[in-house]
Amino acid sequence: MLSKMAAMEACSARVLASRLAATAGRRVAPLAAAAALPRLARTTRASSTSAQDANLKELLMATDLFASRHLGPSPADVQEMCKVMGVKDLDELIQQTIPASVRREATLNLPDGTIGEAGALAMARAILSKNVIAKSFIGQGYHGSIVPGVVLRNLTENPGWYTAYTPYQAEISQGRLESLMNFQTLVTELTGMEVANASLLDEGSAAAEAMAMIARTVNSKTKKQFFVSEKVHKQTIDLMQVRAKYFGMELIIGDHKSTDFKSMDKLCGALVQYPDTTGVMYDYSALADALHGNGAHLVVCADPLALVAAKPPSEMGADVAVGSMQRFGVPMWFGGPSAAYLATSKKQVRRMPGRIIGESLDRLGNPAYRLTLQTREQHIRLDKATSNVCTAQVLLANMAAMYAVYHRTDGLQHIARKVHSLAQLFAREVGKAGCAVMTTDNFFDTVTFDVSPASPQQLVEKLQSQGLNLRVIDGKHVAANFDETHLHEDVMSLVAAIKAAGAGGGAATAAASIEVNGKLPAAFVRTKPCLQQKIFNSIHSETEMMRYIHSLQLKDLGLDKSMISLGSCTMKLNSVSSLTPVSWPEVCNVHPFAPASQTVGYRELLESLEKYLISVTGFDACSLQPTSGAAGEYAGLLVIRKYLESIGQGDRNICIIPRSAHGTNPASAAMCDMDIKWIEDSNGMDLGEFKALCEQYKDRLAALMVTYPSTRAFFEDNIQAICQIVHDNGGQVYMDGANMNAQLGLTSPGMIGADVCHLNLHKTFSIPHGGGGPGLGPICVRKHLAPHLPNHGVVSPSSGGDLGPVSAAPWGQAGIAVIPWMFCTMLGTKGVTDSARYAILNANYMKARLEKHFTVCATNAHGRCSHEFIMDFSDIRKTSGVVEEDIAKRLQDYGFHAPTMSWPVPHSLMVEPTESEDKAELDRFCDAMISIREEIRKIEDGTWPAEDNPLKNAPHTQAEVCGTEWTHPYSREEAAFPAPWLLKRGKFWPSVARVDNSLGDRKLKVRFEE
Repeated sequence: MLSKMAAMEACSARVLASRLAATAGRRVAPLAAAAALPRLARTTRASSTSAQDANLKELLMATDLFASRHLGPSPADVQEMCKVMGVKDLDELIQQTIPASVRREATLNLPDGTIGEAGALAMARAILSKNVIAKSFIGQGYHGSIVPGVVLRNLTENPGWYTAYTPYQAEISQGRLESLMNFQTLVTELTGMEVANASLLDEGSAAAEAMAMIARTVNSKTKKQFFVSEKVHKQTIDLMQVRAKYFGMELIIGDHKSTDFKSMDKLCGALVQYPDTTGVMYDYSALADALHGNGAHLVVCADPLALVAAKPPSEMGADVAVGSMQRFGVPMWFGGPSAAYLATSKKQVRRMPGRIIGESLDRLGNPAYRLTLQTREQHIRLDKATSNVCTAQVLLANMAAMYAVYHRTDGLQHIARKVHSLAQLFAREVGKAGCAVMTTDNFFDTVTFDVSPASPQQLVEKLQSQGLNLRVIDGKHVAANFDETHLHEDVMSLVAAIKAAGAGGGAATAAASIEVNGKLPAAFVRTKPCLQQKIFNSIHSETEMMRYIHSLQLKDLGLDKSMISLGSCTMKLNSVSSLTPVSWPEVCNVHPFAPASQTVGYRELLESLEKYLISVTGFDACSLQPTSGAAGEYAGLLVIRKYLESIGQGDRNICIIPRSAHGTNPASAAMCDMDIKWIEDSNGMDLGEFKALCEQYKDRLAALMVTYPSTRAFFEDNIQAICQIVHDNGGQVYMDGANMNAQLGLTSPGMIGADVCHLNLHKTFSIPHGGGGPGLGPICVRKHLAPHLPNHGVVSPSSGGDLGPVSAAPWGQAGIAVIPWMFCTMLGTKGVTDSARYAILNANYMKARLEKHFTVCATNAHGRCSHEFIMDFSDIRKTSGVVEEDIAKRLQDYGFHAPTMSWPVPHSLMVEPTESEDKAELDRFCDAMISIREEIRKIEDGTWPAEDNPLKNAPHTQAEVCGTEWTHPYSREEAAFPAPWLLKRGKFWPSVARVDNSLGDRKLKVRFEE
């Protein structure tokens, strides 16, 4: 800091001396010279004052500026790296990387970045403190929940858990894989189903996924109707209506009690809520029988806490169970994130959406967990995938699983009894006050009651002013929901407020005789043992809970241990300051359907973030509702379809997608009922071929889905021409924002000619990946698309248009939106732009070091990549038999997570270092790759056998290396300590050897039995 001040002072002195010299050298008239002296004195004084002000401003600047902490390379590193690449400076590198035609000159409309981390936190606190933390009795799928402190501190707020990626590399992901097996076991036990996935985005989308799964199961050509009970939560019904429209499914909404299902031979399935949205519990066994008689399936949307005590869906004949695990130790967070679930029978497992964890064996014959049946997923099956789900809710699923481990089976049963007792107590007391309740026995946590002679709306509004939130059901009824955060006095205060507001007042009703005993009616009581596994019945102390969580953490490689250079995944720093507000009460404890008067702070922050993202993208409007990148793709394509319908061109349904696209692109397009046309782009998109394709389908062209920079890892020069061709033929351009980290402040989707894009805030804007979620995938659009942004039927966001909801909550995962807000506020205009500049710097530096040893795929005319680059190992496969998986697993022995494998180029690794890694870490990775290349040479020259070498046997576990026997032709040191830093920085040991993937798919084990 002081050196900068000295430099500024010296610069000011040089400027002043230069001006004096210039004046002395000119021939001027005496009077003019005399007149010039006062002006010169004033100029000198002004210059001196200006310099002093600048110096003072710098002297008093915040001492915790974020940019220098976020950006990895130091100024000296940057100079050295530029020298290696053969460029004068970073500016020259950017000029050689990004085409001049799309290079951005206008600066971002963001804060100036001088506020510092503490200042940004204070600003966030000032905004969010405008929220009112009321006593919430709203329910409707969102509940108050107590996060165990040991889980909050050791998992939720622990970088060992939240900085990890989706567990594609199973050997270094065993901790969270085990925890997800706990989650799947928990869900299957509660629902009575045979198999569950490892989380979905929210309850509404889980219900929609169940509908799609059932349609794949039955003959969807003849069975194109799906029934939804009118007593399902409204947000779920609304979301399913949007999904059904473009899925080709007729959604029938009605009363499940009076509908004649036996006569509905075109019905493929039905969805009911348990308990329903009014709190009433029904036995759906007869409904299941009627559906099964017609070859249809029953989906039950079930509350998991109710299932602790109540008869499970499986015993009613349900085929699928879905729901939200939010009330298992996850905050409401104004709607999200939380983990949804989907459970079904084993015969449906290959049709299930989302990720599934299974058990296999490793190379040494030991049990090991892995992602199973990945051939179902979008990155393999593309438009034929079971869903477009990519990012799910792993961190939240792990929180829910740990909640069950922490409380044990007996603790969960106690919580369920308490919640039911609170509801019984309330029903009895309002009954005494003269209010009739909808049912006096068949309820769990929600009581719907008649507030006559009061007006439901007026009563609810009056109580809201007292910090008590209820829900209007209809013109006579109001509902009150209870959860584990409520106390006896909360019930009594609520009843007193209801009486004071004019409800009841007559004679006591039948509810007044309800016995408060925490017991459900005999017809609904769970009778079979549940959650008998050891993991849910063995941990009694916080000490052991802490150690269990830590023991799992030690098995996983996250950013707390080393760089994760996954291409197209942007594993950058997730700063503590950015994450801090997520745990604040005013962020955690706000219901998504709370009245606007109580959510002023949230709305202000969310709308501020929307403006930041609009500036970054160069667009005009933004919706934060999509809950993941894939959900953003789906939402963006729906917006295009809505727009085309609005101008009378709804028959346009052709979507052109490059072959290198992310698998979610075609999966999302298929969900929107689009006809996909592929175009080859292995060496960049051929303009002539592309133009011919657009003209061929000019009457039906709806959209192009394009990623910029390309997934081939460079900025295409002709991107604007590509976009113009689409527009000339009546289509819209959807830009996949997966590579937005290379655009920040340097170019924008608006500049290249796109109409809509999604952003991965869990990549570009620093939300942690959480081991596979949560994410946030907002969309930004041009002005003509803004009227068609997603809306919500319960609470309408300010950005809402005429498209229905794509997520269960109005603002999607609002609870983590503060993270990208902090990221932008702390970095400011220059810091955000430098993030892209340094990301490009780091990638090109690594490429310069590694291209001497490996084949690097196509770059631009200057030989520059974007923020990532691709190494092709096809030649190595031929000369050594070593494949890309061998290199990926060998990197684990060096302490690194492998880059993205075999995509978008077969037999490759795609490396993305991000801006947050310093030169030393980049060099360690490069040194590891170069060392591995030398190891491959030993295989090529016969020093090591082709099938018994460190690459084929990687990774090596501590147990193997320290074991008595060692039969390999290489040493133990070569196996486990191939690089010097492993001794200096500490060795990360994979907890299992290479996992047998095919065995795990053949012999499915997806839950714990013991």
